[in-house]
Amino acid sequence: MTISDHDLPPRLGSLTFHSPLSEARATRMVERLAAIGPADVLDIGCGWGELLLRVVEAVPAAKGAGIDINGEDLARGRALAEARGLGDRVEFVEESAFGTGRGPVDVVLCHGSSQALCDPEQPHDLSAALSELRRLVRPGGHVVLGECFWDRTPTDEELAGMWPGADEGDHTSLGALVDLAIEAGFRPAWIETATAEEWEEFESGYRYDTELWLAAHPGHPLAAETRERVDRQRSTWVNGYRRVLGMAYLTLVAVA
Repeated sequence: MTISDHDLPPRLGSLTFHSPLSEARATRMVERLAAIGPADVLDIGCGWGELLLRVVEAVPAAKGAGIDINGEDLARGRALAEARGLGDRVEFVEESAFGTGRGPVDVVLCHGSSQALCDPEQPHDLSAALSELRRLVRPGGHVVLGECFWDRTPTDEELAGMWPGADEGDHTSLGALVDLAIEAGFRPAWIETATAEEWEEFESGYRYDTELWLAAHPGHPLAAETRERVDRQRSTWVNGYRRVLGMAYLTLVAVA
């Protein structure tokens, strides 16, 4: 039996942003970035680049580039750019961000993608990622970093319910995260964290289309493996990192 793309469960179609980010918070972010009048914007691990598109749309003279290694997400980004008349001002490129030479620029966006700036052969190094972000932005430029942190120290039981091999050392506290940003050469101009509602919107939206598909296609050849994957993903949240893992959104200004 041949399975076409139309037979497969949809992927992330109910998400506007690939992070726990509300419309209201995104609007405020875009307004703050547009106020500095950036000439160029770089989005690290951009996915489909919704925030990138909004910043460029808000600054008519700006150009943007989004880099990611997921071709499907990049294709979605290109389609969104064309639909908004931004195809000539925003490019989506399938490439690794590690050691990228695309800076320095006026604004760097990096939401949940700091690992893309680190050596893939080594453990995630937040200090190294922040140093890379500083390299990629001009003095006085802005970085909007979305980075996970422990809202409180997880218990052993909670860690066991998270992703495979989850460890307390996987993330820092919010205070330690901000301190690392300062050490890398930034001033933290704006510090905010995702709310419980934003997390629930994101986590439910992440699986929503697939859950509907599973309910409508219980006997599909791919239903069993899809159900196992989605059940595992949901369990890591509800039985693991819910109300334990936070998401910080830091607007960082590069020190001259």
